[in-house]
Amino acid sequence: MSEYVVWFESLGMGDVERVGGKNASLGEMISNLADAGVQVPGGFATTAQAYWDFLDESGLRQRIEKALEGLDVDDTRALAQTGADIRQMIMDTPFPPALHEQIVSAWETLVERTGKSSELAVAVRSSATAEDLPDASFAGQQETYLNVRGLDHVLHYIRDVFASLFNDRAISYRVHHGFAHEQVALSAGVQEMVRSDTGASGVMFTMDTESGFRDVVFVTASYGLGETVVQGSVNPDEFYAHKATLDAGRPAVLRRTLGEKAIKMVYNDEGGDELVKVVETDDAERMRFCLTDEEVESLARQAMTIERHYGRPMDIEWGKDGETGRLFILQARPETVKSRDGGQSLQRYQLHERGQVMIEGRAIGQRIGAGRARVIDDINDMHDVETGDVLVTDMTDPDWEPIMKRAAAIVTNRGGRTCHAAIIARELGIPAVVGTGEGTERISDGTEVTVSCAEGDTGYIYRGIQDFEVREIALGNMPELPFKIMMNVGNPDRAFDFAQLPNAGVGLARLEFIINRMIGIHPRALLEFDQQSADLQAVIQNQIAGYDDPVSFYVDKLAEGISTLAASFGDKPVIVRMSDFKSNEYANLIGGAAYEPEEENPMIGFRGASRYIAEDFRPCFELECRALRKVRDTMGFTNVWIMIPFVRTPEEGRQVVELLAANGLEKGKDGLKVIMMCELPSNAVLADEFLEIFDGYSIGSNDLTQLTLGLDRDSGLVAHLFEERDPAVKALLEMAIQAARRAGKYVGICGQGPSDHPDLARWLMEQGIESVSLNPDSVVETWLYLAEDQQAH
Repeated sequence: MSEYVVWFESLGMGDVERVGGKNASLGEMISNLADAGVQVPGGFATTAQAYWDFLDESGLRQRIEKALEGLDVDDTRALAQTGADIRQMIMDTPFPPALHEQIVSAWETLVERTGKSSELAVAVRSSATAEDLPDASFAGQQETYLNVRGLDHVLHYIRDVFASLFNDRAISYRVHHGFAHEQVALSAGVQEMVRSDTGASGVMFTMDTESGFRDVVFVTASYGLGETVVQGSVNPDEFYAHKATLDAGRPAVLRRTLGEKAIKMVYNDEGGDELVKVVETDDAERMRFCLTDEEVESLARQAMTIERHYGRPMDIEWGKDGETGRLFILQARPETVKSRDGGQSLQRYQLHERGQVMIEGRAIGQRIGAGRARVIDDINDMHDVETGDVLVTDMTDPDWEPIMKRAAAIVTNRGGRTCHAAIIARELGIPAVVGTGEGTERISDGTEVTVSCAEGDTGYIYRGIQDFEVREIALGNMPELPFKIMMNVGNPDRAFDFAQLPNAGVGLARLEFIINRMIGIHPRALLEFDQQSADLQAVIQNQIAGYDDPVSFYVDKLAEGISTLAASFGDKPVIVRMSDFKSNEYANLIGGAAYEPEEENPMIGFRGASRYIAEDFRPCFELECRALRKVRDTMGFTNVWIMIPFVRTPEEGRQVVELLAANGLEKGKDGLKVIMMCELPSNAVLADEFLEIFDGYSIGSNDLTQLTLGLDRDSGLVAHLFEERDPAVKALLEMAIQAARRAGKYVGICGQGPSDHPDLARWLMEQGIESVSLNPDSVVETWLYLAEDQQAH
């Protein structure tokens, strides 16, 4: 008798032709990784031979081949009719007796093994023999059925799984990827269900899906069964865990993003044909993360074990059992898009103008696309999308794939960064903005729009066709230079991406950027939360959802931003400048107006070191110190240096260094360097005195230029006089550089000047500066310019 059913534990990756990629991978993990802590629910699979014999003994094979003859898969109406006809043929055909008997026997054994009798619920999953190959994801091509109970239902849904090999999307996908229909078989996996309907579930990747950065595990999570995350019908929580920090046994969650989690999929115990149902989550569920940091780290450790075993980046589905709290791996397949990127060149999309923002969401793909918006409410209207249109819809599932490849960009109301629309957009190489909430309402059909995913984690849909360019940056072997080129990186959203450029670390990370983008609330309004009005308290409560209290929110969010930057650049220095908001900028934060003075010229007012030592601001500065201590001492990112801005006198500098030490950030301890922004003329004139207090200088050419030339760089009336290459400015630059060299201390520059003027960078190199920190978009060009210039001389 042919072998039609096999148990997962007897399978491995050598069995893809026998049971498909998904079931072979489940068997591989159960057989090899259980002792390493990877928990996979058990079950059995039907074989490819079972599928072929089912088709041959019933005469289905010939009927299917005839139905597919001459089919044009780009004709969506013909595709839909042909697919429906084939699926109905399969559903109407009984299994051969031998296959029926073996499924019955395996089911009875599974019931016995689990001891659950009639309570046993299983997932019946599809596993195609060509899926999950390194160069094709087959994501969601065939069906999965959840909460299947009883033998009759198991038999029915195995046939349904076989039929799903001929879904419209699966037929189209095989044609477009060059797989012959008659070469792909289907295996059905019958796997014990994890009670994630009362717990949580999601998807994780052992790399960052946007940048391809390999040093993190990216976890998405939502309440209930995982189909809502996979399909994109929910905006999930997102987490990044840092691999090396996990290996070191330290707290490793770099970032957390609270998702809306508006719905969840649960078991339908009310009878009828529907196995599962979707219900709304309550407010309390939406306002908290559905995983703890410890659970994220536990999942990430399992993911790292799987990645090491397979030797490549992986795409993994997981579930948390709500009854036991245990975390299970439900599927693992190779990641198929970013891991194929050779990395020898970077494509950079740059927007030259920004029109009216119509709506925003999560950015997928780091690209820009533009075209006519096609708002599609019903899949039956998808043939209205023409090549070059921007597809705007509520959400996509695999049935939409035949038309997604026509789109210049995709916009969805729902979904997170691991949803179906996101996966397919990456595979097609087009930008997508997912989870916009109201994209189909805010964008009118036929409107010309530009979809930008090149500005960080947030994707923007602009009204009209905006001007943008695409540049190819070759990385290859960068020539040697006599100094270091670092980068100015303020936005943690872009850190993984920027880290792939040639660099010697981060010369300037502005803390105010993190405060503005990730926090948005004045620190005193959080420290004095109980004293705020009821309305303001409600606004703050909404902003800090998911965190323990207002102050922890501020500290943890700062730590997330800093640790993301630190993790991105490995062992290279990341120089974090403490907050340098002016009073008018602090006043714009939530709750800020009540705490800030009105100043005629905030640019030279209450800012920098003067703030930190002032009695009413010192508690706010101490929160920044707490965040840095968490990053350096608790998480272990000792590559973080501290930079103090706008130090007017040596005495101010001494007081700040003492205040840092009092807050556990002692200069020299665990390699901590405390350097100073050299941005006032007094800093250059008294450089020898300042350098006795600090470990070095980072020159801020923007403020140094305006204060040397006596002009406000925010004033358009005198903007034409702003020139970092002015002889007076260069004289002060030279004084600062030579003083640092005499003292044997670090000296770099992080102002805008070298990014705008490569000849200034060359002059600084000749002066013996240690590093020049550039904006990321000018790193490669400036580097090559200086190398050529050096060779010419």
